[in-house]
Amino acid sequence: MKQSISLNAARAFIEAHFDEPVTLAQLAALSALSVSRFATVFRQQYGSSPYRYLCGLRIQRAQTLLLAGVPGSVVATEVGFFDQSHFGRHFKRCCGMTPSMFIARAGAKATHATHATHATKQGDAMSTVSRSASAITSSC
Repeated sequence: MKQSISLNAARAFIEAHFDEPVTLAQLAALSALSVSRFATVFRQQYGSSPYRYLCGLRIQRAQTLLLAGVPGSVVATEVGFFDQSHFGRHFKRCCGMTPSMFIARAGAKATHATHATHATKQGDAMSTVSRSASAITSSC
């Protein structure tokens, strides 16, 4: 139980400081564990390494910023990646597409949803609406 509480503190720290450099040593100190023990217990508790967890948070925030129209170069530094190349590699590994492909796909889904809405007004697109809704729910 105590380890779970200390891991929660480390996880909360990651979530609060995802846009800053975060080290395993910092997280292990928050948890009162050695670095190697912390990494093992974190992976067991949350299903991924602390670094992957951190990158996942960064990518989620990056998606929000990209959809808001923020340029990729700005997004990269805003969410804590070293540069745009570093960001692009992690984004592609996590989402299976580049940030520009993500934006294009999100734009296509929005356009498809708009067309589905117009078709619904015409009364013939109940199936189109359900297809577009399922397409919008998952971006990565």
